[in-house]
Amino acid sequence: MATVERQQTDLVTLEIDGQAVQAPKGSMIIEAADRIGIDIPRFCYHHKLSIAANCRMCLVDVEKAPKPLPACATPVGEGMKVFTESRRAVDAQRGVMEFLLINHPLDCPICDQGGECELQDLAMGYGRSVSRFTERKRVVKDKNLGPLVSTDMTRCIHCTRCVRFLEEIAGTAELGGIGRGEHTEISTFVERNIQSELSGNIIDLCPVGALTNKPFRFSARPWEMRARALVGSHDCLGSNLYYHVRGRKIMRCVPRDNEAINECWLADRDRYSHFGLEAEDRLTAPKIKIQGQWQDCDWTTALDAAAAGLRSVIDQHGPEQLGVLVSPRATTEEHHLLRRLSDGLGCSNIDHRVRMVDSDHPLAGKARMDVSSAEISKADAIFLIGSNIRQDQPILGHRVRTAWRLHGARIMDLNPVAYDFHFDLAERITVAPQAMVQALARVTRAALAATDGKLPDGPLGELLAKTEADAPAERTVAALQAADRAVLLLGDGALNHPQASQLRALAECLAERLQIFLCVLPGPANSQGAWRAGTVPGERGLAADAMLSDPRQSYLLVDLEPSLDTAHPARAMGALGAAETVVAVTSFAGPDLLEVADVLLPMAAVPETDGSYINLDGTDQAFRAAIKPPFEAREGWKILRRLGEMLGLEGFDFVSLEAVVDSLQADATTRTETDAQSLAKDLTPPAVSDQELARIGDVPMFAGDALVRRSRPLQQTSHADAPVARLHPATAERLGLSQAQRVRVRQDQDYAEAAFELRLDSAVAVDALWLPVAVPEVASLGPAYGPISLEADRE
Repeated sequence: MATVERQQTDLVTLEIDGQAVQAPKGSMIIEAADRIGIDIPRFCYHHKLSIAANCRMCLVDVEKAPKPLPACATPVGEGMKVFTESRRAVDAQRGVMEFLLINHPLDCPICDQGGECELQDLAMGYGRSVSRFTERKRVVKDKNLGPLVSTDMTRCIHCTRCVRFLEEIAGTAELGGIGRGEHTEISTFVERNIQSELSGNIIDLCPVGALTNKPFRFSARPWEMRARALVGSHDCLGSNLYYHVRGRKIMRCVPRDNEAINECWLADRDRYSHFGLEAEDRLTAPKIKIQGQWQDCDWTTALDAAAAGLRSVIDQHGPEQLGVLVSPRATTEEHHLLRRLSDGLGCSNIDHRVRMVDSDHPLAGKARMDVSSAEISKADAIFLIGSNIRQDQPILGHRVRTAWRLHGARIMDLNPVAYDFHFDLAERITVAPQAMVQALARVTRAALAATDGKLPDGPLGELLAKTEADAPAERTVAALQAADRAVLLLGDGALNHPQASQLRALAECLAERLQIFLCVLPGPANSQGAWRAGTVPGERGLAADAMLSDPRQSYLLVDLEPSLDTAHPARAMGALGAAETVVAVTSFAGPDLLEVADVLLPMAAVPETDGSYINLDGTDQAFRAAIKPPFEAREGWKILRRLGEMLGLEGFDFVSLEAVVDSLQADATTRTETDAQSLAKDLTPPAVSDQELARIGDVPMFAGDALVRRSRPLQQTSHADAPVARLHPATAERLGLSQAQRVRVRQDQDYAEAAFELRLDSAVAVDALWLPVAVPEVASLGPAYGPISLEADRE
């Protein structure tokens, strides 16, 4: 059950080692000591976790107390005098250390935690030079926690930091204590891997070497590596992190504290994605296709071929026959140069919103944050629309869980799947994708009825006039109205929905009428940087989906895998395959690019380049490359500079990234924020047949971009299992598939069909099929959201 955090306003004055300090009433001695820089040894205490007082290493001497007291579990009091270095305190701490070392193995020389072990550090100050213990040490069997976390449980000192993290922060409660006395062990309750999307944080929390980074283990010592500060590139939050580098190789990744962004935590895909840099299909030299065969070449030859191909198409067919598609994960500087290049060629067809099919809203794909991401954790009511926030934005999901756990927030959701959240829901509205607009319209209609009842003008008002509120909608509105800090949050599912503009317009109307905060998440990392730089189509330009549905004669692709990163992969591959010239600036030579591209230019991945990202809060975060790109690969901004120069365009004569930044600041593109209620598009939801079946094409957590798809540790987790078709039992019965083991799926008659294992899942909405995208097995199918047909697979 969620607990409500008590507001501490009263201060008390106490004295620690002769220094006076004020601390909130009810806080602990260890917190007051940390505030004034007095170090008290500890193992189990962590400022983000609940108090356990397991290790007793923080024993201190409190005046008038009959025995030493644990500083982490002793509240401060007015006039209290605390001594951390008195004889009684030091003797108590030394005694605790002796007990901790009784069963600890003597494997420091070969322990992978050596050099950064809290137990090792404190043993130097509080341990004895000899041991009085002569009995046999206990041995604990190691546990298999999966491909990301390695265990040496004989080293465990039962601080329970990992247990408390998974229960309180991650919300999965996958570890616990079993046994009693010297037979106590930290273990999974049943023999299985840890499933949490934040599981790697227990490595950082472990004060000994009991939990370590499995892919990194035994590969380097901490004193051999240098820390390089960078930013996470896999979601819109931009988590702060350090890459630990030895030579020209990234060895591991750890979090960098930033309370406003990721606190002290890091999502697993940010922690382990760097292993994808060593993929077998890493592009390390320029390639050109000659008579259907790929050949390595030098940079001048490749750039000449690219420039000639693009210029030829423009001269023959006009600039409108060029399409420029770029991953939002490119740096802001790369987005800026790409925009300048397309402008120089007279082309308005440029877009970074490669998974979006509905860009009619004037700010489609652009974030709107009425409150910062950090303040979401203080909300007392949250309404999630089209968001599997736990997997799409793991750290932001933690913020939502914090609001529920500490502030008792009531959370509601409107989704096509009853997702497995790590917080309780006060109201759950689960409908098929084709019914989401109507469902949100009912909630908005209930909001109008609860306020002034006045309908908005235009198509939005016409839609709402034909809509009636239902009981779930009224309960949702009542919870939002009763809250002091309510937040409406649109996630990735709403962003990529075929009626995304309608969902956003309704959400904006709902937030305005209820006077609550609206947070529209921009989806992938640096989408905000792309908007700042202007990689969106001009007034006469085509959006990403339109460029592929109405094919162009030539394409320039930047950091994109068309069969995995687009909304309609089969259509994208068809359009690119029919084009005269396709130039790809990419880090990896995947099979799809080898099939459709004519020139491949090797690009540095994010950890290998200088640049900046802008997160959903508008925070601009600059970073330097952690390592150099391999062999002939070059940073994206350098490639685009050379390409612009060889095309004879103006404004590409700079020699440093600083000049690009100055140019970006001078040319920053701004778009007028049009009133969403004045949208010209007809907002009426499409008529839905009783027999219609729609696909729910979620992007799996470890399939969102080229780097995570190639990270072997991430692909060994259960989150990267082969795709399975999931169907509600009632839908399966209606379709006569209740006994089917496999089904054959078809979306468009023009494209191939594919067979998948069928699982009945009541979490999926009725009349919908849950089949993920961004994985090779589904690349031949149609769009992520759209009509789909099924039949039993007889083979």
